Amino acid sequence: MKKIVIGIAVLVVLVGGGWFLLGNKAQDEVAVSSPQNATYLINEESFTLVNGLVEKEITSDSAVKNKVSVFGEPAYGDIDGDGDEDAVLILVNEPGGSGTFYYAAIAVNDNGEFKGTDAILLGDRIAPQTYYMEGNKAIVNYVDRAPGEDFSVQPSIGKSLYLQFNKESYRLIQIAVDFEGEADPNVMTLDMKTWKWIKTIYNNDTELAPKNKEAFTLTFKDGKFSATTDCNSMSGAYEVNDKKIAFKDAASTLKYCEGSQEVEFSKMLDEIQSFFFTGKGELIFELKVDSGSAIFK
Repeated sequence: MKKIVIGIAVLVVLVGGGWFLLGNKAQDEVAVSSPQNATYLINEESFTLVNGLVEKEITSDSAVKNKVSVFGEPAYGDIDGDGDEDAVLILVNEPGGSGTFYYAAIAVNDNGEFKGTDAILLGDRIAPQTYYMEGNKAIVNYVDRAPGEDFSVQPSIGKSLYLQFNKESYRLIQIAVDFEGEADPNVMTLDMKTWKWIKTIYNNDTELAPKNKEAFTLTFKDGKFSATTDCNSMSGAYEVNDKKIAFKDAASTLKYCEGSQEVEFSKMLDEIQSFFFTGKGELIFELKVDSGSAIFK
């Protein structure tokens, strides 16, 4: 009888131990496959986070650490289009001096394992706001100071960073930011954002610009386009062949607005024949018979 009791006790210990080990292993796997437990590149230096934190020795005889942590919680979406949820997150780097540097990064879900990208600097002692995925891009909103303002001044200038993921290089690409010169035309797409009409420049040295700069927009999705004007809204279809584009089957609401520029805007859409992107984050439409160019941003 005692042998039976001892045998049962041993079996319970073994089973319990097995479950304990399996549980630990499962916890480890969950930890590894989370954005807070991935490796990121900051200024080409790798930082492997554990539970959202890593501290590196700066020198062997110094108590000061180079610290990287996750700000808040990641936001999820499918940035690489493979059906898995990836994450956008903000990293905070405290390298041991007076600065506190904020970075945007992506954790890409690769068959259940999150792999970190390089990190894009937002700024020193800025104020992060919202960040989220929208289609094939990540958007990070934050508040910064004006150039030259002292760090004792509270950040007050809103900015946004738009990111896409390059599968080949496993790097991030800035596709549009609040200052010029940082977009990569090679990865920009028609459906990456809602475009605002800036102006149209004609080859007879005349220009047409919207009086209401927020009113005229153009959005593309799944072969359909929609537009807003200073009076009505429009919608229809579009076809793209290489860099050629044609709008068709356009329809509009029928409200009358005195002084509206809607007729000029609609006529301009009819004259568009091709498009390209610029390093300033602009979408340029070229008009038929080389009559001019319409600039959207």
